[in-house]
Amino acid sequence: MLNTATIDEISHVIQLALAPVFLLSGIAAILNVISWRLARIVDRGRSLTEGPGRPDFPLEEPLKTEHQHLDQRRHLASSAITACTFSALLVCMVIAALFLEVLIQINFKWLIGILFTAATLMLVIGLAYFLREVHLGTRTLTIPSSPLPSRATPGVADEQVS
Repeated sequence: MLNTATIDEISHVIQLALAPVFLLSGIAAILNVISWRLARIVDRGRSLTEGPGRPDFPLEEPLKTEHQHLDQRRHLASSAITACTFSALLVCMVIAALFLEVLIQINFKWLIGILFTAATLMLVIGLAYFLREVHLGTRTLTIPSSPLPSRATPGVADEQVS
């Protein structure tokens, strides 16, 4: 049976729903960062294995190792995206349950608490996967130790030190 909710009840629910909406915005920003990293991982993997001038024989050992690390990072980033997306879906369910509680006058407090706790746990899991991917990415990064060659500015003569 559908009861009519008062304006005060609905405005209170809107106030309660603001925090989960802000959490949803934060999750969206995190998903954007993780998706960007995943795209860079895929691009680097493709540059190792595809493209003009790439031989059809297996990768050499250093490139094979890098390819394996990229595959691990891809899996971690994908898992982070899955967990964070599931967290966002649970937050949406929290918001829907808040409004349903007022509109149909059924107590959903336990359900809302369980959904919010599950959303938070999934976000923690997603961030843990993301942290692991970042750690693996920085650990496997190789920066040449030799100094970069100096670049002469065109049109400017080198000054002699006397």
